[in-house]
Amino acid sequence: MNLRDLRNVTFVLAALLFLQSTAAAQTGSRVHRDTPVIFKADQLRNEQKLGIVVATGNVEFSQGERTMLADVVTYNRREDTVTATGNISLVEPTGEVIFADRVELSGDLRNGIIENMRVRLSDDARIAAASGRRIRGEKTEFRKAVYSPCKLCEKNPSRAPIWQVKAFDVTHDQTARDVVYKDAFLEFYGVPVMYTPYLSHSDPTVERRTGFLIPSYGSDTDLGQFISTPYYINIAPNMDATVTPTVTTGEGVIGAAELRHRLQNTAYTIDGSLTYASKDPSDGDTTRGHIRGNLLHEFNPEWRGGAEVSLSTDDTYLRRYEIESTDTLENRLYLEGFRGRSYAAANAYYFQGLRSTDDPANTPIVFPKLDYNYVGEPARFGGQWSVDAGLLTLTRTDGTNTRRLSGNTQWELPHTTRHGEVFRVFASLQTDAYLANDVIDSDDPNRTLSGFSYRVFPQAGVDWRLPLARKVGRLTQIVEPIVSVILAPDGKNTDRMPNEDSVSFEFDDTSLFSRNRFGGIDRVEGGPRINYGLNSGFFGLSGGFSSFFIGQSYRLDESDDFGSDSGLDEHFSDVVGRIRVRPARYVDALYRFRLDKDDFAARRNEFTASMGVPLLRLEVGYLSIDQQNLIDSQDPQDDFRDREEITLDIRSKFTDRWGVGASTRRDLTSGVGALQHGAFLSYKDDCLEFRANYSRTFTRDRDVRPTDTISLRIALKTLGELQTSSGVN
Repeated sequence: MNLRDLRNVTFVLAALLFLQSTAAAQTGSRVHRDTPVIFKADQLRNEQKLGIVVATGNVEFSQGERTMLADVVTYNRREDTVTATGNISLVEPTGEVIFADRVELSGDLRNGIIENMRVRLSDDARIAAASGRRIRGEKTEFRKAVYSPCKLCEKNPSRAPIWQVKAFDVTHDQTARDVVYKDAFLEFYGVPVMYTPYLSHSDPTVERRTGFLIPSYGSDTDLGQFISTPYYINIAPNMDATVTPTVTTGEGVIGAAELRHRLQNTAYTIDGSLTYASKDPSDGDTTRGHIRGNLLHEFNPEWRGGAEVSLSTDDTYLRRYEIESTDTLENRLYLEGFRGRSYAAANAYYFQGLRSTDDPANTPIVFPKLDYNYVGEPARFGGQWSVDAGLLTLTRTDGTNTRRLSGNTQWELPHTTRHGEVFRVFASLQTDAYLANDVIDSDDPNRTLSGFSYRVFPQAGVDWRLPLARKVGRLTQIVEPIVSVILAPDGKNTDRMPNEDSVSFEFDDTSLFSRNRFGGIDRVEGGPRINYGLNSGFFGLSGGFSSFFIGQSYRLDESDDFGSDSGLDEHFSDVVGRIRVRPARYVDALYRFRLDKDDFAARRNEFTASMGVPLLRLEVGYLSIDQQNLIDSQDPQDDFRDREEITLDIRSKFTDRWGVGASTRRDLTSGVGALQHGAFLSYKDDCLEFRANYSRTFTRDRDVRPTDTISLRIALKTLGELQTSSGVN
């Protein structure tokens, strides 16, 4: 056999590997004839009279990282065809493997057939076909093809997988990079459940392409029947968009779109929706919609800036069409810089309130808000300086206007003695200057104050704790007393300093040792005081534990800075604490409390617990908070009313794949009742995910009414997912 004959035989590998890569629709490239081929066979003979060259017995070809095995490989010089038969297997470097009984190709490799093909892809998905045909080096056609990513049953591999796609004809056009199915069936456990005469999608070599995405459909009492059909647009490699028209029988068409664009130093996204429908049948139709956007630009490694936009035409649109559930939309322009241990930022804010009681005239526009933060390196003995400074301007068309300049310098020194005592000494100086107009006088709500005011507020203190531990059998017991002493002057909060950022307040175990229990800058906690508590717990070797904390605060002078229901307005504060018990993996309970200092009546109870194994698991939550009046709030809604709420959640994972559960949330205060009910049924395995949800919401706000919703979601691995929902008011 001459060199040319041997070269033609070894070229079979390139032909088969090329056919395999197109049949499996995987990314690949043609193997060049000049690429070196390693060839092995038990026997090689040249039948000159017949014009054939035959390699038999453990035939193996390796070219690059690809390998092909076969029993017999034959090259027919007269017909210029290459044939491989018997236990053909080809291994791709990416992990795909193809098996076949017989392959025949023309000498130029542009045409050929493959019989009884089975393909295992790198993700363990499988493709099988009775036969395949290669046409003009551009298309591969398969007859009676089956595709499934599901694992076969180990006990009965011949049983049909959970789901598979069968088609009489499948064509893979490598030039167009399309895969087309004709007369295709989707089967579950071998039972056809859906038929389509035609189905087309891009092959895996296409990262993205313009076309329709999987639609979703459902029903709603107000919207009627609806269907959403997303259409993806590939504008450029770094830019794309999605347009989603939703057709409803009750309110016409709702149009939605999203644009995404990425540049070298800039990225932005923008989405929105628009419809022409009524908020109230008596009002007639009107234009409703929303717009959201996000922009980020990096000027250099230290500085970046951007914008966040979120606007709606009316208060209930986002909830009515289930786009977003929120009561305030935030819009922001920002610039921020990072250098070493310092940070600087400039922000501007605009808010759109969506509650029925929100008044746009009282909603502030924040411009500018400047902040600077610096944390110094620890000094020789551990002392560390930090600086926080800021400028804030709030403007309202009807209400208080505020300009504030503030700065806070702080020094801390941590120290641990040889006896294990842990100290932290600190000192700080906060300076604030205000220029405000139309501030409501707390003594006379019909009177307003205007003008300049300032505050210089020094503070110093020391934190001390002594963690102690001992072994008790297989347990370790921890006992840790904690004391904090803070010295500060009284009377630094005045009505001329409007309270914009310290309205929200909650006294509990997490804020007991805070140096300022107000949440912001506008209010400071003055007066000498001492905070003390005890932290204790038992910890087991197997991971179980129980912990306990209780604490209280004492101040030399009673404070009128806190409301009468805050628990901090007298010398002794209310008692706060928490108890957590987790004796084993499947039991976990947490109880947090605030007790009245005089009669130990509960003023706040928060209890959460989860218990049970996956077969049956219960979660319980309970919250009870007494009313809190914040004496200097400008908005009555900022006062917290009595709250008592309970949530229950029970679920069961009764097999490795199936789960079921139900939940409820109820307001236990007078005249409110249920807030939400829900239930679900789910299934999940290696190639299929199914979930059915039921929910009942009791929210009522203008055109948003209580609704029952049933939603279904089916996700097929590698093919996508289908969602549907229906609602009844």
